[in-house]
Amino acid sequence: MKRILIITLLIATLVVAGCGSSEPATNTRSAFLGGTEGVVANFELFGVVEDSIQSIFDTETFPIEVTIQNKGENDLAPGDVKLELLGPAEEEFNGVASRELQNQDDIEKISELSPEGGEETIVFADEAQFNEGITNFLDRTWFANIEYDYKTFIVIPEVCLKEDLTDDRVCDVKGTKEHFVSGAPITVDQNMVTEDTAGRGIMALKIKIRNAKNGDVAKQGEEFDDRRDKLSYTIDDDDWECKSAGKVNEARLFNGEADIVCKLKEALAEDTIATKQVKLTLEYTYRELIEETVRIKESS
Repeated sequence: MKRILIITLLIATLVVAGCGSSEPATNTRSAFLGGTEGVVANFELFGVVEDSIQSIFDTETFPIEVTIQNKGENDLAPGDVKLELLGPAEEEFNGVASRELQNQDDIEKISELSPEGGEETIVFADEAQFNEGITNFLDRTWFANIEYDYKTFIVIPEVCLKEDLTDDRVCDVKGTKEHFVSGAPITVDQNMVTEDTAGRGIMALKIKIRNAKNGDVAKQGEEFDDRRDKLSYTIDDDDWECKSAGKVNEARLFNGEADIVCKLKEALAEDTIATKQVKLTLEYTYRELIEETVRIKESS
């Protein structure tokens, strides 16, 4: 009976262990939904789609509207998004009151309650009309330049603060650190946050940021520079100082990437051993260009 009982217990243990290992471990601690989109903009329909191109007759009027959606995790206030119509010469079309407009309302970020985020439609014209002569048909491509102020939030929940590296308790200083990043076009990929030392009792964090889309990046309040992308950043703890390529609180992206290195300003007190959360905020203006072609046909 004892042998039977032992065998039964062993089998039960193996079954439980097997069931437990069949489910992958998941991390649910992140406060962010993530993503790399930020603001997404699209032209609304000009006319009827024929042979994969939008078409209107030269005698028809048509709307010119751009819908902007906030697919990231930074709320947008009125005036945060600026749009400019480009492309066809102004004298070719009537009914376009202004080619430069901005959002008028708050546009909320994505969230569990609003997974699609907020949106607003910017109306450049209700009844635009081509006013030149046409033979057969003519294609015209409209462009919209989209610029918006945005932020990326980076949370590193367990930075290891350890004065004596020979003490193996609590945490490890050297290595990759878990991090969480908010949905935005400037992001931080997995395994791109590392911690090391920069002297006894001086902790150092290295964060590699990346432009995940094809847009341009500028510091808020500054003009875009065709030669380089720039942004600013801050850390929520005054005990740290952050630099990128020697510049404090400013990063220049090369090939769409930049390294930010944050170091403790003062050495830790003797025997310090703890973990602490650190948060960085990236601030920038992002610029993208969208386009749509409309075919204007000669009316019979």
